[in-house]
Amino acid sequence: MTALHHDPIPLAGHVRPRIVARVLRVVAERIVQLWRAWKNQREVIRLAEMTDAQLADIGLVRGDLHAAAQTPLGVDPTAYLGLVSASRSREIEDAARRAN
Repeated sequence: MTALHHDPIPLAGHVRPRIVARVLRVVAERIVQLWRAWKNQREVIRLAEMTDAQLADIGLVRGDLHAAAQTPLGVDPTAYLGLVSASRSREIEDAARRAN
């Protein structure tokens, strides 16, 4: 009687196309995420060229830019700035409502 030999590690020719496609999609998504984060880091640098009055007009202070610049690679610093700006705007609106 002959025992059938089954190799648990698939050979390159036997890799399922769906697995390869999934891996490629995940890698591509990560590359796009890193590219966007890098691009948005550059935008934070451009925001730093604005005056304090211009930053205040969009709901930011210079310290917000310093905090955003410290975000790790792959994290979108502009998303952080958007949250800070929106939160500050809500606080100002709430204070104005209470004053009336």
